[in-house]
Amino acid sequence: MRSPTSIIFLSICIVVFVTVTQALSQQKSQNELTVYEVLEKYNFPVGLLPKGATGYELNEKTGKFTVYFDGTCIFSIQSYDLKYKPTIKGVISNGRLSKLKGISVKIEVLWLRITEVTRDGDELQFSVGVASADFSVDSFLESPECGCGFDCHNFRKNGTISSI
Repeated sequence: MRSPTSIIFLSICIVVFVTVTQALSQQKSQNELTVYEVLEKYNFPVGLLPKGATGYELNEKTGKFTVYFDGTCIFSIQSYDLKYKPTIKGVISNGRLSKLKGISVKIEVLWLRITEVTRDGDELQFSVGVASADFSVDSFLESPECGCGFDCHNFRKNGTISSI
């Protein structure tokens, strides 16, 4: 027969084990989503981020997020050059990315920081502060690649791909 002390100790161990297991299970389910799936969860297309994200952090209560890449990623889409730093930060909510840091667009000779992206129906509006531009969501259904954007097939025939 076991002593009351050992029964109490065993009961405490079981409660602690169950609590830790539940906490780890909840954390795992959040991290099972890729950063691209998280974008879709908030009503954004995956193509807002280039391929190659190595990880992310998301506070679901505040929407604050950080996305990690191995290095700086530069590519062209249409007539724009885009640059993603190795760490991207911001706040995400349904249809809105705000307080963005780490993403820039080259207009003429100036690199301007993209500060916000909002979705309005089938349109995405990219803001660089006082100016903005609208693009179709369909233009971002696939993720671009560093060095070549969406035209990697032709780029591989004529040159090499690199990320800076």
